[in-house]
Amino acid sequence: MDVSELLIETYDRLPDLVRAAVDGLTPDQLRQAPAPGANTVGWLVWHLTRIQDDHVADVMGAEQVWVTGDWAARFGLPADTRDTGYGYTAAQVAAVRPESAQVLVDYHEVVHARTREFLAGLGPAELDRVVDEAWDPPVTLGVRLVSVVEDDLQHVGQAAYVRGLLGVG
Repeated sequence: MDVSELLIETYDRLPDLVRAAVDGLTPDQLRQAPAPGANTVGWLVWHLTRIQDDHVADVMGAEQVWVTGDWAARFGLPADTRDTGYGYTAAQVAAVRPESAQVLVDYHEVVHARTREFLAGLGPAELDRVVDEAWDPPVTLGVRLVSVVEDDLQHVGQAAYVRGLLGVG
């Protein structure tokens, strides 16, 4: 297995986890916090997808999926490429209003497909390319890709947990 195959194998686990976290949930359930100030299933899945969309688009030098089509409107949000949900307050979390579980799945699938296509073309030497010099040490492509999938896996696990707290099987 080469590095591209390894990354694809890792990222390919996310779509099934996303579907399982939101399957059968109503819009109200997607927006329901299990406790005051807690993150909702809808926000968690939106946020993990926004992070992947933002970060992968950046390393590709491409436009984010978020600003193509009507994605933002389907979440009740503006099409702001800088808005990934990072550092959100409880009020901002509550403002993320996905119209359905399917819109979360659809957005994630489009982002995932683009990520997968990008990963398929990667060679080992490309992983050492510096993609963010704002950190010490500077962040390489390999580190960024691992960071994104690690963040996504944590958030999808949190979404599954919140789903359970809502009493949905």
